[in-house]
Amino acid sequence: MRKQKTLTFFVATLMLTDAMMAGAAFYSAYWLRLWIPLPTPATSMLVPHQYAPIMAVHVLSLLLVFFYGRLYELARSPSRIDEFYRVVGSGTAATLASVAFHYLLFKNTHLDVDYPRAMVIYNWLLTITLVMAGRLAHGYLRVSLQARGWGRDRVLVVGTGDVARMILHKILGNPSLGYEVVGVIQADGVPKVAPPAPILGHAQDLAAVIASHHINEVIIALPEATHQEILALISDCERGKATIKVFPDLFQIMAGQVGIGDLGGLPLLTVRDVALKGWRRTAKRVLDIVGAAAGLCLGSPLLVLTAFLIKLDSPGPVFYVQKRMGLDARPFPMIKFRSMRQDAEANGPGWTKDNDPRVTPLGNILRRLNVDELPQLINVLLGEMSLVGPRPERPVYVDQFRRSIPRYMDRHREKAGMTGWAQINGLRGDTSIAERTKYDLWYIENWSLLLDIKIVIRTVFGIFRSSGDN
Repeated sequence: MRKQKTLTFFVATLMLTDAMMAGAAFYSAYWLRLWIPLPTPATSMLVPHQYAPIMAVHVLSLLLVFFYGRLYELARSPSRIDEFYRVVGSGTAATLASVAFHYLLFKNTHLDVDYPRAMVIYNWLLTITLVMAGRLAHGYLRVSLQARGWGRDRVLVVGTGDVARMILHKILGNPSLGYEVVGVIQADGVPKVAPPAPILGHAQDLAAVIASHHINEVIIALPEATHQEILALISDCERGKATIKVFPDLFQIMAGQVGIGDLGGLPLLTVRDVALKGWRRTAKRVLDIVGAAAGLCLGSPLLVLTAFLIKLDSPGPVFYVQKRMGLDARPFPMIKFRSMRQDAEANGPGWTKDNDPRVTPLGNILRRLNVDELPQLINVLLGEMSLVGPRPERPVYVDQFRRSIPRYMDRHREKAGMTGWAQINGLRGDTSIAERTKYDLWYIENWSLLLDIKIVIRTVFGIFRSSGDN
C-alpha cells in the first residue's frame, strides 16, 4: 500500500509539473510575441488574463495527449533521449490540438481573442523545452528519493549463473532503479561463484520464499531453462502474487522478427531478412560520414596531443593496426591509438584484463576515456566501419565463437561499429560474448536512425564512466 501511494505521488507531481511548465510556456510565448515585432508589431493582442481560457485548453490538451501517449507510465530506468523524442511528438500534437480546440470552442464567442501564429510557434517550442526541463528536474528528484528507499520493490532473483550475477550487479550498482534485493533462488545447479546476495532456497521453495519475505517482484534469470521449467516457476510466482519478469533466451530475442509463411500449405517460421537496404542504408551512411567528419575536425587537437604523448610515454608507433572482421565477415585493418607495450602480443593474442601489465600508464588513461578508439573515425569515413554497430572481433576469436554461439555470424550482416547497443548497456571488454551477441542481434533486428542517434548520444555522455574495450 505504501509503495502504491508513493507511485501515485510521483505520477501526480509529474502531471502537476507538466501543467505548470505548459502554462509557463504559454505566457512566455505571449510576452515574446509582444516584445518581438515579427512578422509585424503585435497591435491586436489583449491583456494577459484574457488569454487564460486558451492557456487552460493548452494545458488540458497537453495532459490528455501525454496520458494517451503513456508518458505517465514511470519507467524504472528511463532513457532521457527516448523521453525527449516522445515529448517532442506529444508536445507538437498537444499544441496543434489546443489550436483546434480554440477555434472549435471559442470562435464567435466573447472568449474569442486573437491567437497570433507567431505566438503559436513560440508556445510550441517553449512547451517542448520547459516541459522537458521540468521532467528532468522531476526525474532527478524521483531518482534521489528512490535511492533513499522511497517506493522500493523487494526483488528476488531466480538463478545463480552468469546472467543472474549480471542482473544483481546491475541492480546493486544502481540504487535509483528502486529495487531492494532480498536474495536469490538456486535453480540452475551449484553456483561456480557465490552470488552477491544470500541464497534463500531452491526452485521448489519459491512460493514459500515469496510469501515469507514479502516479495514484490521476481526476476527469472535462467535463459537456458526449458519452457516447462519456466512455466513451473511462473506458476509458483503467481501463487505469491508477485510481478514476474523473465530474462529472454536467444529465440525470444529473435521472436520479434519471426514471420509465419507456408510451403504448399505447410506452415513455416521465417526469420526475416533484416539487413539494411535502400534508403535505410543510405541514411546510415550519411550519418556515418557527417559524424566521422565532424569528429575528426573537432577532435583534431586531441588527436595530435594524444599522438605526441604516446611517443613520449613509450617506444613504438603511435597507431596500432589490427585485423578485425567486419561486414560479411570480411577482414579490415582497424586503427587504434597504441595503449600497450610494443611487445604486448609476443606470446600470441589475448584479452585485456583489469590491471593488465601490458598496458602502458598513458594507455590506462586512454582506454578509460576511450580516446584510443578515436582513430576508428578514419575507418568510418572510409566505409569500413559505422559509428554504431556490433563491435568487431579478431578472426581468431570469430572462428571460436561461430562454433559455440548460435547466430553469432549474424552480427556480420551489418558493418562493425565504434560503439553499439551492447556497449552502452555495460557489456564491454572481457564480458560474456553470448550476452553481447544477444544485444547485437537485437540492435540489428530493431535498427532505426533514431536508435543510432540515441546510442551515439549515450556513448558521448557516458564516456567518462565507461571502461576500455578489448
